[in-house]
Amino acid sequence: FFEPPAPQVDPVMKNRTLAIFLALFAGSAFGWTPMTMSAPSKGSVSRRAILSSPLILAFPLVANAAVDACPKGANNCVEGAWTAPAGMKGSEASASLKSVLDAYPQEGQAGVDEGGWKYAVEDLAGKGYARLEVSSSGKGNFAKFLNGGKPFVDDLEVSLEDGVAKFRSKSRTGDSDFGVNGKRVAYISTGLKAKGWAGP
Repeated sequence: FFEPPAPQVDPVMKNRTLAIFLALFAGSAFGWTPMTMSAPSKGSVSRRAILSSPLILAFPLVANAAVDACPKGANNCVEGAWTAPAGMKGSEASASLKSVLDAYPQEGQAGVDEGGWKYAVEDLAGKGYARLEVSSSGKGNFAKFLNGGKPFVDDLEVSLEDGVAKFRSKSRTGDSDFGVNGKRVAYISTGLKAKGWAGP
């Protein structure tokens, strides 16, 4: 017999539902009876206050996008994390990180990324995620003989959550990046450290 697949449950909504359930019953300790949905007595905690409590807010509706780890043994990928200064708010951290990314030179630096870059995804202020597509000049012998004379394209991904920006810079082609990803990350790290961030 055909057995239909089990329905997929979004883990974020599952956790939020559980948090609401726990918060509603916790409200009974303050004079509100959740089973009867009766109005709170004088001096008790309202349902609105309970639903806006830290317990509920700890489970946001929108989950941050994740950055995958580099493949094991990969020679064309660099990963790590930058940490925002202590006390910096989330909105400030995303704005600070974006300002450093925006300042990455379109003409490249240290002999790499001379083909410019663009945001493929930019939602640091929302989901805390961004992905940059960075290109080589396409003029070198490696591009000529290994990539048909076309620029090599790398991806720099960043995921910011709770003041920690995890990153991965990876080449799309080739087994080795000849240090390109490392130079890119080092440049961005210098800019972030000038703003008080810690990292590689």
